[in-house]
Amino acid sequence: MTALGFLYPGHSAEDEYPRIEQLLGSDIRLDVVHTDIGTDAHRVDALLEMGSPERLAAGVEELRMSGAESVVWACTSGSFVHGWEGAQEQVRTLARTAGMPASSTSFAFVYAAQEIGAGRVAVGATYPDDVAGLFAEFLRAGGVEVGQVRGAGIITAAEVGTWGEEEVFALAREADSPDAEAVLLPDTALHTAGHIPALEKELGKPVLTANQVTVWEALRLTGRRVNAPAMGALFTREPLVQV
Repeated sequence: MTALGFLYPGHSAEDEYPRIEQLLGSDIRLDVVHTDIGTDAHRVDALLEMGSPERLAAGVEELRMSGAESVVWACTSGSFVHGWEGAQEQVRTLARTAGMPASSTSFAFVYAAQEIGAGRVAVGATYPDDVAGLFAEFLRAGGVEVGQVRGAGIITAAEVGTWGEEEVFALAREADSPDAEAVLLPDTALHTAGHIPALEKELGKPVLTANQVTVWEALRLTGRRVNAPAMGALFTREPLVQV
C-alpha cells in the first residue's frame, strides 16, 4: 500500500480524490486534508495568502499521522501565483515541515507536460484573464511553450465546483488550437476525473487536468507508476520523469 497525501484548499471538488483512487485500481490510498481557504477569490492577494506557509503547515501533522509518503499542495493558483522561484520555496518549506517529499499542482503540470512530450500546450483556465496569464508565465518558466490561453473569468472556487460536463467540455474546446500538443485545464476546484478519456477522444490529444496531475505528481514523488487508462494518456506512458 502506498499512501499519498494532499493538502486541498476548502471544499469544492475534493470528491475527485476518492473517485481517482477507484480509477487507479491499485494499492494506492489518497489521503486528503483540507486547508483554510481564507478568502475564496481568484485574486492575487487572496491566492498568495491561501498558499502561505502557516496555512499549509496546519494540515501537515494529520498527513504524517496517516502514513503519507509524499505530500502535494493540491492547488494550482495558490502555487503559481508565487512565481517559479516563490513556488519552489513554497514546496521546499512544505517538505521540511512535513518531513517528506513535497510538490504542488503547478509543478505537476510542468512535469506532466514533459512526461507526455508536449512541448507546446493550450490552456483553458477557469480564472480571470490576469490570473490565467500568471499560469502561462509559470509554464513558460518551466520550459513549456504556451500558445492559446482562455480564461473563463470565474472568481470563486465554489462556483467552479458547480461546473458539470457541459462546461468542462466547452472550456476545453475553446482553449484548443491545432498547434497545441496537449490541452491543460488548471484549477483543482474543477470536476474532471470522470471526463478525461472522453475529452482526449474529442480533442484528439492528451488533456491534463488539475486533480489528475496532482495525483500523478504524488505518485512520481514516491517512485510509483500506475497504468490507469481511465485517467488518460498521462497514466499510460513510460518512463517516469526524473527531476
